[in-house]
Amino acid sequence: MSYNFFKVITFNFIFFTFVLSPIDLDSRSTSKIKTIYFVDHISSAHQKVINRFNEKYKGSIKVETINLSFEKFSTNERKELLPSGRYPIFDDRAAWAKTFLTKAGLVESIKRGVFKITERGLEVVKENRTEINVNYLKRFPEFMDFQRTRNKNKTIAVLDQEKDDVDAQTPEESIEYGFQKLKNNLAQEILEHIKKCSPTFFESLVVELLVKMGYGGSRKDAGERIGKSGDGGIDGIIKEDKLGLDSIYIQAKKWEGTVGRPEIQKFAGALQGFRAKKGVFITTSNFSKEAEDYASKIENKIVLIDGELLTQLMIDYNIGVSSIASYEIKKIDSDYFSEE
Repeated sequence: MSYNFFKVITFNFIFFTFVLSPIDLDSRSTSKIKTIYFVDHISSAHQKVINRFNEKYKGSIKVETINLSFEKFSTNERKELLPSGRYPIFDDRAAWAKTFLTKAGLVESIKRGVFKITERGLEVVKENRTEINVNYLKRFPEFMDFQRTRNKNKTIAVLDQEKDDVDAQTPEESIEYGFQKLKNNLAQEILEHIKKCSPTFFESLVVELLVKMGYGGSRKDAGERIGKSGDGGIDGIIKEDKLGLDSIYIQAKKWEGTVGRPEIQKFAGALQGFRAKKGVFITTSNFSKEAEDYASKIENKIVLIDGELLTQLMIDYNIGVSSIASYEIKKIDSDYFSEE
């Protein structure tokens, strides 16, 4: 299998990744020659490898080169780090470019580190644009939905104002707004990954999260209990505390549509069947207003965790995420300088 190398240079960011569908190099179909566009700063070494490849797969696959000059991005500039000194600016911008292009429907993730250009992306390539920036991506409804989701909180919206407005913020405000923006984008990425996971993995994820939150006793105890009842609308049972003084009944479902009141009623009925007083209903989607109202009024205590809250909890309890930097904000200690 082979993938072509596709590079988009924009005003705000640089993005490079593997795109297009996998190509079977052993296939010698003569119905149509597959063309791969290799976009990079083409060196003589590059060209030699490409020439050998084209000769070997002549009549089946052809690599065409598009040479890009990298005067603007020298090797040293590509190694330049963010102010924290822990992450390259180039890599950071490339990651954001990937997110923006994916949200606009121009590329899609196939697996870790591999991305495929979509039909829409191919149409954009045909436009022969010299840059693809945020203003250009706003023509796609999916990207605008993504922007609206990111801007639903006032704090997030501030960062999307003009640069002059952002410069008017205090450094502390900029850090707070930036942190919230990163957290919301991370939450969306987590949710997309969860939806691609198997039901078994999702159940395991739920157990690990609840244990990290202080429920279920040990991880072993929680793992033995979850997902083994399998009847009556209950997916699992977990201890409320380490002593097991009470139990919490769980339903963890991957849903695409909104979870309505009927599903919550079924879960409440299942709780009564087990003489249980507490339950947690976890979904990757969201709950209707009627479902939330019903859960708040019944005698049994049912906590509803939708996809948004689930991802926020995963971030807060470090499930499925890793830290890349931390910042310590300091202020003057006036007492230290007092000579009284």
